[in-house]
Amino acid sequence: MSESTPSREPQARKSTMRWIPLAIVAALGVLLFAGVMLSRNPNRDALPSPLIGKPAPAFRLPVLHEPGRLVTDRDLRGAPYLLNVWGSWCPACRDEHPVLTRFAETKRLRVIGFNWKDEHADALRWLEQFGNPYLMVLADYDGKAAIDWGIYGAPETFLVDAGGIIRWKYVGPLTDEVIQNELLPKLAQIDARSASL
Repeated sequence: MSESTPSREPQARKSTMRWIPLAIVAALGVLLFAGVMLSRNPNRDALPSPLIGKPAPAFRLPVLHEPGRLVTDRDLRGAPYLLNVWGSWCPACRDEHPVLTRFAETKRLRVIGFNWKDEHADALRWLEQFGNPYLMVLADYDGKAAIDWGIYGAPETFLVDAGGIIRWKYVGPLTDEVIQNELLPKLAQIDARSASL
């Protein structure tokens, strides 16, 4: 009797094997969906900065409009500031410039320019042509200070609190949405922290 009963094991194996391609397709669909969702983030290529929550790197840089004057990180302490990395050679900086200018005109925050690896005359000409939204522009001609900040492209923007602690970093051109949805909430946190001290 046991010899005449067909084995159910091969049939069960065939049934299981039939579902494997469907499971693979479903897994690929989930990965594709996750990739599409991640690609909607304009800051997706940005590496998280290890400097968030840490003191801004020490620097001593000349002021673009006053080359004989040197400014240090300590000179900027006392009030929060936005450090915006730019260069006359940077096409995305040109796209960002009107947005940054509108924000600077609100006088909500000191906006400090960080001119990176630029020729002095080119930087001055660029600001003359497009306008100067910066309270001050620091010039990092050789790019050495940028290394300490972890800067790997322009534009990049850092929010530094009154104590010199980096609270936020954005890679890429600022937009009105980024200012509204990311920068201003971080600034409100800084203000709340200062008010509680």
